[in-house]
Amino acid sequence: MIDLGLSKIAIIGVVALIVIGPEKLPKVARMAGTLYGRAQRYLHDVKSEVSREIQLDELRNLHKEVHDSAAEFASDVEHHMSSSIGEVEAAWRGDIQPSAPPPVASMDNLERKAKDFRRKKLVRTSAVPAWYKHRNGAKTRVLSGAARVRKFRPGVKSTNSFF
Repeated sequence: MIDLGLSKIAIIGVVALIVIGPEKLPKVARMAGTLYGRAQRYLHDVKSEVSREIQLDELRNLHKEVHDSAAEFASDVEHHMSSSIGEVEAAWRGDIQPSAPPPVASMDNLERKAKDFRRKKLVRTSAVPAWYKHRNGAKTRVLSGAARVRKFRPGVKSTNSFF
């Protein structure tokens, strides 16, 4: 904005003191400060309005690009679906053979993987009998933090044998 140094402000103050007079100087300075504040607020409002307009313009452009790409995608999907429907109708009428035979070897591979998965899961989740856990002193249930605090609180006996 305006570059005022300390010496320039002092000169302006002395001139204002001489021209206006010492009794009206505080009122004039207060009015000048008020006007300066209004000017700053006005400039801030103008800057914010310009930046808001720029953002709205960017959003409009983005909206237009997204709308265009969505329309393009929709037309591609519609074209692909119509061609797929045409192929299915032609195959249904028996005009052409299906484009890819069903994979026979991969089904055997999938069944084998499924059996391996079930076998491994059974091994992981197989339960140790409860009588064995009781005999060896293993934990049979998981205790929550609050139950553990209650069980091991000094001076208080637990009434439940469950905990």
